[in-house]
Amino acid sequence: MKWIKPYLCFLAFSLPLFSQAARVQAQSIPTTKTWQISQAFKPPQREAPPASVGGATRGISCLEGNKRLTSLIPANKLGLTFSEHPTFFWYIPTSPVKTAQLIILADADKSVFYETALTLPNVPGIISYTIPSSNPPLEVGKTYRWYLMVLCDDQDFSKNPRVDGWVKRTQPESSLSQALSNSNLQQLPSLYANAGIWHEALSSLVQLRRTERNNLTTTLNWRQFLNSVGLNAIASEPLIDCCTVKK
Repeated sequence: MKWIKPYLCFLAFSLPLFSQAARVQAQSIPTTKTWQISQAFKPPQREAPPASVGGATRGISCLEGNKRLTSLIPANKLGLTFSEHPTFFWYIPTSPVKTAQLIILADADKSVFYETALTLPNVPGIISYTIPSSNPPLEVGKTYRWYLMVLCDDQDFSKNPRVDGWVKRTQPESSLSQALSNSNLQQLPSLYANAGIWHEALSSLVQLRRTERNNLTTTLNWRQFLNSVGLNAIASEPLIDCCTVKK
């Protein structure tokens, strides 16, 4: 798309890219772990976060309300995944602008790994987007940087509100693989959260929220999970069906 080249030039000067992939080590999983109301995310052991981890949103304000554009990701902005095509989640405030751009960069050479334009919903809430299976998979052990930008100004991209973060695909240890294969949906969030696997922990909790809307335990676990990474401000926001790819 025509915005990619000028935007990448802007990023090269304004935002330092991650210098090297974070080393991660999955936490061991207690064999007696059960589904509990206290569902907190346990960050994996890894290197210090990159220097650019700052405010979640930059740019002009075409967003309405008292809540800002927010990515559902730990404070260090690095999310681990086992998936070849992970799902990302963001809170989108009310806005007259209905287009957002998602771009994922390969860290090593800063080339575009994936990019698309999304049509945003008419109501505020938590949206999600899964990298299509037709796209090449994330490589194991490789870190990718992503940006989501709301196109308030399609001429000067430096003014647009945006959030960014990193995603890294890793592989489960044998003990975790066995535990996951023997677990049901209610147990999965706890296993992923204790192993520090952010994307699957969040996705499994979202699935439970959608299928068990009136389950108090599910609601409490959802809130505790988000509270544990400082996302309590959006814990009560609804899940919105989204997003269509803008042609």
